Amino acid sequence: MLALRDLQTALRRTLLEEDIGVSDALGAEIADGDFPTRERLAVYRNNIFASLTNALRETFPVICRLVDARFFSYAAHEFIVSHPPQRPSLAEYGGAFSDFLADFPPCRDLLYLADVARFEWLMNLAAYAADAESASPDCFARAGSQDAALLAFTLRPSHGYLSSRWPVDRIWRANQPGACADAVIDLASGGVHLEVSRQNGDVVFRALDQATFTFRRALAQREGRAGPGGGRQAGRDGWAFCGVQGTDRRLRHTSSEVEGRGDPVGQGLHEASRGYSWAFV
Repeated sequence: MLALRDLQTALRRTLLEEDIGVSDALGAEIADGDFPTRERLAVYRNNIFASLTNALRETFPVICRLVDARFFSYAAHEFIVSHPPQRPSLAEYGGAFSDFLADFPPCRDLLYLADVARFEWLMNLAAYAADAESASPDCFARAGSQDAALLAFTLRPSHGYLSSRWPVDRIWRANQPGACADAVIDLASGGVHLEVSRQNGDVVFRALDQATFTFRRALAQREGRAGPGGGRQAGRDGWAFCGVQGTDRRLRHTSSEVEGRGDPVGQGLHEASRGYSWAFV
């Protein structure tokens, strides 16, 4: 008799990898029934692939529409074989689908397809992201000056960012129910910088200029920077700023000065009050 771990591994290989040799060996561990073991296991295999394919179809409906439902089922099958679920939640399955499509030989001529999938995955992440309450200016009253170097910007968990050389937002809109069937998307019209988030329960997105996109994505990734006035570098924990009450004024003053010099980076600093919360690092 196989040990439990070996039995589970054999069952996984039989169902997801369709390993015939392992399937035959597994048959010795399964009680006899009215149907051969291989056929009984095939029922489970079909149910698993159908469930995972449906999960991918719900997460990537525009991809399914772009490539046709039958081809999507074929691509999904190949993806499931090479990327079986690693977590017990269908909502978390499919994060690697965009990279898979980028390398999938039948899709290599559809250069925009992977970025459309990345866009849809960000929308899925936003839909299921944890809720987080934005901090109000009153929160500064609870922080002393000794805490200034420990304050950092963080964005709500639903925020995600995608920079694409393709107009993926227009591709997505053109493939929504009720969209104009005759709409033509010019792939040479240029790319887009997108922010995806959840607002009041709805998943939304907007296009950003490059400076704003770079600034907000850096905050979302919690990249470390030295704060104004030589504050300590926060490393992976966030952007550190010195001066609790002076931080907001410093940001606005810096933004005004930079924009006065015509530097586009300053445009991103005006977004500092949108979607941010405060955290101690």
